[in-house]
Amino acid sequence: MNSLLISDRLVARTVEILQQGGARNCETVVLWLGSSNEVREVYRPEQIVDVDFFRLPGESVRALMGHLRATHQRVLAQVHSHPGEAFHSKADDDWAIVRHEGALSFVVPVFAVHTDSGSFQDDVAVYQLSAADKWERVHAREHLIIGS
Repeated sequence: MNSLLISDRLVARTVEILQQGGARNCETVVLWLGSSNEVREVYRPEQIVDVDFFRLPGESVRALMGHLRATHQRVLAQVHSHPGEAFHSKADDDWAIVRHEGALSFVVPVFAVHTDSGSFQDDVAVYQLSAADKWERVHAREHLIIGS
């Protein structure tokens, strides 16, 4: 997969949504949608969340599929928060929304409280799904280009 391109504005919107969930002491997930490798939309699906997990109920997945068809986009990556350290947990592995080889999953620590668009690449832990169906940590700067 090539690096994803995303604007500062969309990174800021991502962080804002994650912080709103953190204010309720809950993990939150957003999806970066777009075409090719350019993120054009931050999508917050309906989700079931708690302090240490998220998952999408069936009706939320159906709504997402309808939105993707209507907007001619695809899911480029998932981004979610953790209450503490950024890592890909067993629950993250089991409930990952993106499941294709090369898929990217971004995990932001401490409910994104200390994160903004300027620190996002340094704060986030990035995982990529391997051909062996394992989430492997990769470098954020190799997979994400943030611009204006």
